[in-house]
Amino acid sequence: MIEIKTPGELQAMRAAGLVVWRTLTAVGEIAKPGVTTADLDELAEQTIRDAGAVPSFKGYHGFPASICASVNEQIVHGIPSKTQVLNDGDIISVDCGAILDGWHGDSAVTLAIGEVSKADLALSAATEAAMWAGIAAVSSGGRLTDISYAVQTAAEKAGQDDGIEYGMIVEYGGHGIGRQMHMDPFLPNLGKPGKGPRLKTGMALAIEPMLTGGGGETVELDDGWTVVTADGSRASHWEHTVAITDDGPWVLTAPEDA
Repeated sequence: MIEIKTPGELQAMRAAGLVVWRTLTAVGEIAKPGVTTADLDELAEQTIRDAGAVPSFKGYHGFPASICASVNEQIVHGIPSKTQVLNDGDIISVDCGAILDGWHGDSAVTLAIGEVSKADLALSAATEAAMWAGIAAVSSGGRLTDISYAVQTAAEKAGQDDGIEYGMIVEYGGHGIGRQMHMDPFLPNLGKPGKGPRLKTGMALAIEPMLTGGGGETVELDDGWTVVTADGSRASHWEHTVAITDDGPWVLTAPEDA
């Protein structure tokens, strides 16, 4: 069963989503060369707790930190570390979740550290564009894979425009969210439209494409968490939590003017 929220419950999720947005904004302000990913994690946890919320990730299936900090070829689930120092030219995907009054918000951004190559900036822009295309496809009465198709189509178009075939990560994707961080349904980032559960007002989904500058093959490191590209190419991850309303998608983890 896919959880259906009342308008009041979606408002509660919005409050959690804004905690996540403010946290990612704060992290982005200090993400510079010389800073460690542990520094980012410390700030994120403090920002979340100062808002009266709890980090969704810390302790989740044993995950040791409040954010996932995935640098360069790391795709998702990178563990923050005091020895992982950000360097000029790096990109880092920061995934963050917060629980407020029992409701979850979940969002990810890719940040450029110092002077980043045009190819990496294009990769991040393509991933973000694919996410927003997926969000635009959210419609009460539509089907789940309408979102998948929109994400895939946007990623392919960006690749054509940029003159590169971006790798799409297929093992990981979006998900339902609400009283738990990961709920039904699983939302693939590619597929034909018109399939899967029918979307209904009151549902909430995390929409999160992940693209690479090379192939789509992945490897999980020995830490049991960090997922990297098999070919060493760089990766980008963008995500927002989105509610389905009668008036269209409501992005719960973005400011009103996004």
